[in-house]
Amino acid sequence: MRIMAVFAHPDDEIGCIGTLAKHAARGDEVMLVWTTLGELASQFGDQTHEEVTRVRREHGAWVAGKIGALHHFFDMGDSRMTGSRTEALQLARLYAQFRPNAVITWSDDHPHPDHRMTAKIAFDAITLARIPKIINEEGGGVPMAPAPDLGGSDSVDSGEDVRRLEAWREPVRFYQYHAPASPYPEVFTDITDTVEVAAEVMEYYQAFYRWTWDREQFLATRAVAGRLTGAKYAERFNLKASHLPARPYLH
Repeated sequence: MRIMAVFAHPDDEIGCIGTLAKHAARGDEVMLVWTTLGELASQFGDQTHEEVTRVRREHGAWVAGKIGALHHFFDMGDSRMTGSRTEALQLARLYAQFRPNAVITWSDDHPHPDHRMTAKIAFDAITLARIPKIINEEGGGVPMAPAPDLGGSDSVDSGEDVRRLEAWREPVRFYQYHAPASPYPEVFTDITDTVEVAAEVMEYYQAFYRWTWDREQFLATRAVAGRLTGAKYAERFNLKASHLPARPYLH
């Protein structure tokens, strides 16, 4: 199984990091994708874009290494995302290369515009990746212009200099962070086995951002989700589908 987590800013992935770590530990392929560098974080002050890029490369590499994932940064502009076709097409080309079976992203109604736009393009990219003429629009025998390679690793690079991409037409399960107003079914994952790794990632970002939110509060939120489903610790999502698949029996 291949899972791609698509978020706007480094640290957004904290809400599913236990799930991603659990899948990676099982042997699944996991890729973390950020659509922006989160360069407007006040911690960067007046640092240059080059310096922000260097720091974020370190962040991405550390988190991905901690859970055993690939990672990739786009540079769509912190708080400047529009949800455009151009943005979705960059992501669709990465889908066509990584070929995810599942995507995790933000909810559709989050107050931050980058979060909403990231959820939008993550969903739009599923359709765009299915259409060969779209993902190869700049192809036709001419190499496509590369997207910014900010991953700093050997992971798949979106829009790399390739002659032609193969469309990705397999079903993609689309998971979003839980939203109380979501009309879609809820899904919980038991992260009891990986909650310590998740807490380490949270503390890594806590040290950078100097959050007052601490480890105990982080664990408490996962414990609340766990109590709803009989697990010690859990993460909570909505599956963007009209109905869950039928079960043969009620278990």
